Amino acid sequence: MSEELAYSIHLGSDKNKTTKAKEIAKNNPSETTSFSNNGIQNSTQLSKVNKHNLRDYDNDRENICIIYGTDNLYKDVQNLYLQEFEQARIEYNEKQTREDRKINDYFKHISKDKQKDLACEFIIELGDMDFWNDKDMTYRRRMINVFKEQIQDLMKIVPEFKIANAVIHFDEISPHLHLVGVPIKDNYKKGMRKQPAKSKVFTKESLQRIQDEMRNCCIKSYNKVYCENSLLKKKQKGRNRDINIKDMGDYREIKKQLKKKEERLKEANNQTKKIEDKSKTINEILENLKPTKLNKNNMLISNENVEKLKNYNEEVKDITQTVRGVNDLNMAIEDFEHSAFEIEKENRLLKYQLEQKDNEINNLKKDLSLKDKVIDKLQTEKEKIKQELQKFKGFWHSLMEHFHKRICYDKDKNYKIVSDDLYKNGIFDSNDNEIANNIYRKVTIPENNKIEKNRKKNNDTRF
Repeated sequence: MSEELAYSIHLGSDKNKTTKAKEIAKNNPSETTSFSNNGIQNSTQLSKVNKHNLRDYDNDRENICIIYGTDNLYKDVQNLYLQEFEQARIEYNEKQTREDRKINDYFKHISKDKQKDLACEFIIELGDMDFWNDKDMTYRRRMINVFKEQIQDLMKIVPEFKIANAVIHFDEISPHLHLVGVPIKDNYKKGMRKQPAKSKVFTKESLQRIQDEMRNCCIKSYNKVYCENSLLKKKQKGRNRDINIKDMGDYREIKKQLKKKEERLKEANNQTKKIEDKSKTINEILENLKPTKLNKNNMLISNENVEKLKNYNEEVKDITQTVRGVNDLNMAIEDFEHSAFEIEKENRLLKYQLEQKDNEINNLKKDLSLKDKVIDKLQTEKEKIKQELQKFKGFWHSLMEHFHKRICYDKDKNYKIVSDDLYKNGIFDSNDNEIANNIYRKVTIPENNKIEKNRKKNNDTRF
């Protein structure tokens, strides 16, 4: 029997751009929403995708494989912009009569444009966690050739989507492809003739078509690379609905329950065979019924045969309930397997968002560390200035004491002339001048006077 594999191709969305999100943000004091947003709207988000996809945050390059582009996703997108838009930018600028309307760097220009996405990301995956759970790394790495063909297929199916970088992750439950590029449309009448156009290239209808075609291409590539004859699981309705982890239950426990139910199904099949044998007996009883003497439409039946019919009826009820219960469980497990697959993708998204938060926290820690160093440096400089100030105070105290002595006690007129000159030129203030000329003044610094007065005031006890 051919094995059936689940397939997923997911395009990053911009939930914060929806009308609902904008309304929430408008009424929010922070002007933000709590909607998850895994679209690449600007250069900041592109930088985060670069760190996540190429595992820059932990330098774990062993478990990834770059199959398109370089080890710098950010630069790959910048180069794609130059390759695709530079000629259109030059043509646009030549038509402008005002310098302020010219575009110098289209990559930066789109990064600041809130109405357009800078780039888009596809995540492609074949097989669910139950399929990949027991596969070794050698088996997993054979998916490289499958995903390489998926890139070529996507280029043919959506030629407007220009790919910049593609990398496979092998460090999670199932190997999956992260593919970043820019959807482009030509012949615009307003602005540049060539522009990024996510909403025009990826509509609801086009995404449906892309998914259908990419599914078929992927299973063909897988069967060719792995020499298998596998099939794809049927697409289920509501693939994109939100699934709460609390609804998931214990996956492996339910798988065990399924085996038990399969045993019940086997038992039900045995019961069905017994019922078929008894049905022949019941038919014979019915065929051999004889009409009553009073009314030919009424038949005579013995009490023994009545009991046989009753028992037969009860057994039919039991087997019907058994079969229905097993069938219901089979349907439930199919839904559950799909739910588990979707939850795995949701977990990846949450892991990605946690990585972004960790990066922000690390940046804040670096900022704090830098500020601590600045504070320590300022503290050291403060102590140094304090010491210099104490030296200056000592020098000034000695200078004033020298002037005071020469003018008040030695009556040296030369010092008196110098003191008056310093006062006139603003070098001595009135306090300094009084200290130098008044024999009754103590030679102290004004700041020390205030400290001494406060000390005396605090020690003054009144009764």
